[in-house]
Amino acid sequence: MFSLNSVLRPHILTLMPYSSARDEYTGKEGTFLDANENPLGSTTTQGDYNRYPDPHQWAIKQRLSPIKGVRPGQIFLGNGSDEPIDLLVRATCVPGADSQASDSILIMPPTYGMYEVSAAINDVDIIKVPLTPDFQVDTDAVLAAMTANTKIIWLCSPNNPSGNLLQAEAIRTILDAAQQSLVIVDEAYIDFADTPSWTSELDKYPNLVVLQTFSKAWGLAALRLGMCFASEELIRVINKIKPPYNISAPTQTLALEALNHEAEKNEMVRQILAERQNLAENLRSLPSVKVVHPSDANFLLVQFVDAAATFEYLIEQQVIVRDRSKVKLCDGCLRISVGTPDENERLLAVLRQMKDAPSSINLPLGTGDEATRPELVSTT
Repeated sequence: MFSLNSVLRPHILTLMPYSSARDEYTGKEGTFLDANENPLGSTTTQGDYNRYPDPHQWAIKQRLSPIKGVRPGQIFLGNGSDEPIDLLVRATCVPGADSQASDSILIMPPTYGMYEVSAAINDVDIIKVPLTPDFQVDTDAVLAAMTANTKIIWLCSPNNPSGNLLQAEAIRTILDAAQQSLVIVDEAYIDFADTPSWTSELDKYPNLVVLQTFSKAWGLAALRLGMCFASEELIRVINKIKPPYNISAPTQTLALEALNHEAEKNEMVRQILAERQNLAENLRSLPSVKVVHPSDANFLLVQFVDAAATFEYLIEQQVIVRDRSKVKLCDGCLRISVGTPDENERLLAVLRQMKDAPSSINLPLGTGDEATRPELVSTT
């Protein structure tokens, strides 16, 4: 049976958190002489920001709770998803990657790079179990690689950079087996996928953590606001070790306003999905394209006949995509975000005008299980 105390670093259990002025008095009215703020106001003309913000962002959590189908106490808000990624590593993993007794995280490349970077910054050992050639979890290999010191297992679904959802049964198998680890499902792109969020399973799996973000579907990347969903017990621990005022007042205000416009967010998602389909179909018609991988995200992983030349040519034309050709299982691939109709047409126009574009390799369109194999052209 999973016990959070067995996963946390021992000193975290007894850590006394910093108590901010706004922790000690949570009221909105009064004469505030407790936080050494500037009583005269702010130098900006755009608003009054001389008072510290709510350290726990309760107004956002109350608004977000029914949208996500979780309790407010199951929500942590971070400075982007990168903040909870780092805090979760620091809360669970004893550093000392060169020590035989050190803790570890387990990642499944190709995947989001910050899991590895955060572990490396914290001097935590990293176990790598690559995804299968069709970008799915190698469940047997993951179970075999887990040790008693594996404190976090990272799963990115939809996966970055491949774009596909990971199979639910594989995630469930790992959740059942990993009774000494947190299993973190990063759902940064879940709004673009036709599947329920793993947040619906939080009460069933105390070792489950789900990450989401306001950066993608909500269109608020500049605000740097990430969401972490977990048991109330784990959220209390994360709150103990976070900086006192980690989310600024302007970010909280704008996020609250955005949550009043969920219908607009859903319409933007619909438009992006339509553009994703259109972009994928047009890319497949180009002689320079070998494979357009299936996507459940707002981007496409595309294999080119000559990715290096294509990437450089796009840069010359000021069309910026992400070169993923050196990433495991992504040979010859560029990652292309779905843009506006005009941006997508600009990309396609530049690709069409490439001189001496090599002929495409004619690959059959698979059916059934074969359709998801990365060496075959697949529908999105």
